[in-house]
Amino acid sequence: MGKFDRFCQSCGMPMDQDKGHGGTEKDGTKSTVYCSLCYQEGAFRDNFTKSKQMVKFVRQILKNQGMGYFKRWFFTSHISHLARWQ
Repeated sequence: MGKFDRFCQSCGMPMDQDKGHGGTEKDGTKSTVYCSLCYQEGAFRDNFTKSKQMVKFVRQILKNQGMGYFKRWFFTSHISHLARWQ
């Protein structure tokens, strides 16, 4: 198991925090790589092409949830290292 395996490989959310218990592949099976917020029916739900876009998106969500700057930075600092962005 790699350093980031327990996180969604698109947005970085801990997979055990995903209320949908993983995204879905085209055949309906659960993805163990991407969360349900990022991945449905074998495709990404966003049209981001760069990790910076995902970082900005996630930081805004965390800000809307009342999270401070340092925590927003900390929780998004690893996104560019995730599999989707390699």
